[in-house]
Amino acid sequence: MMKKDNFQPARRRWLKRSLTVGGAAAGVATGATALASGSESLITEVQDWNRYLGDGVDANPYGMPSKFEGEAIRRDVAWLTADAKSSVNFTPLHKLEGIITPNGLCFERHHGGIAQIAPEDHRFMINGLVDTPLVFTMEDLKRFPRHNRTYFLECAANSGMEWRGAQLNGCQFTHGMVHNVMYTGVMLKDILAEAGVKASGKWLLPEGADPSHMTRSIPIEKAMDDCMVVFAMNGEALRPEQGYPLRLVVPGWEGNMWVKWLRRIEIGDQPWHHREETSKYTDLLADGRARRFTWTMDIKSVITNPSPQAPINHGRGRTVLSGLAWSGHGTVSRVDVSIDGGRNWHTARIDGPSLSKSVHRFYYEFDWDGRELFLQSRAIDEKRHIQPTKQALREARGENSIYHNNAIQTWYIAKDGTAENVEIS
Repeated sequence: MMKKDNFQPARRRWLKRSLTVGGAAAGVATGATALASGSESLITEVQDWNRYLGDGVDANPYGMPSKFEGEAIRRDVAWLTADAKSSVNFTPLHKLEGIITPNGLCFERHHGGIAQIAPEDHRFMINGLVDTPLVFTMEDLKRFPRHNRTYFLECAANSGMEWRGAQLNGCQFTHGMVHNVMYTGVMLKDILAEAGVKASGKWLLPEGADPSHMTRSIPIEKAMDDCMVVFAMNGEALRPEQGYPLRLVVPGWEGNMWVKWLRRIEIGDQPWHHREETSKYTDLLADGRARRFTWTMDIKSVITNPSPQAPINHGRGRTVLSGLAWSGHGTVSRVDVSIDGGRNWHTARIDGPSLSKSVHRFYYEFDWDGRELFLQSRAIDEKRHIQPTKQALREARGENSIYHNNAIQTWYIAKDGTAENVEIS
């Protein structure tokens, strides 16, 4: 559980665009120190780590991060849910580089706690409208052709608290219900082909083996497209909190459909409307109507550095802005960055793999002159979906929902480099 003194909620601060904002300043030094006699003893003199032998290769049979990286951990917000067994913790996005999330930092969302299942005892069943109902062991599943795919997984409630204004002070808490890993497993369509789906089979009902018996309705077209049944992530077995020994992967679609501890898929001719579980993620609009089947996670981005948990500590000069962008519609084609609250936009540099339905890493380098900044990022995907402002999203959907908030996020950077979650109008 996160200590209260480690968590500070954002002030619900609305800032007018008439405020003066800082810009780029040319010719500011990068901050490197010119070497003078006796001025840098840490590099000119022998240190303890140069002087004494360290641990041998058998000291850590399973490797762990450096003890100096203790802040790179998942954190929860205790008051979000009544019980930790049906709660969520958050990926420390501000501590990560590249596009791959380490297994031990992938956020968790549970409805009945973590199921502990021995792989030799686990069974996976296909039933319903199929020619031959089948039951598979883990070894049976591993005999199908294997595939490796890198996808993001995002909870539909990611950024949900921000619908009604700036609430949580840090991108770990505002955007940390997302992670991006390489999955290894088999294509769901190959398993379904083995059972033989009847012509009347139009919907799937995956079910988890956890105490909540998590279920969701998925159309057959998606199942036959890119869904996977996986047993590994980032080269090792799934972690227990990520569904060990087996989970469903539904690329680009909201995370609650990625059923963990997968034990059964039933084929039917219609969605399972009578089940409460299939409707609890409804997006309620301002006029009382609801958006139905809002599966795809829309284009989204966030600046991870600088941000409230990662302020500017180096002072004036060359500053590297970094962030993440993703879209359930495909690849991210462009990310624009503003340092003055959306008045002026600059094209960021996307670096690293650009994979469909995967996180993209972007950078923007500029010289900071010590003035206030209002940092924003705006992503555009290959289908030309553009990330909206919060105001535009509220005008279209109201404030009744906590789901599918993909609005532009604003960080205010003060003159001393500290950062805060704000909104501007």
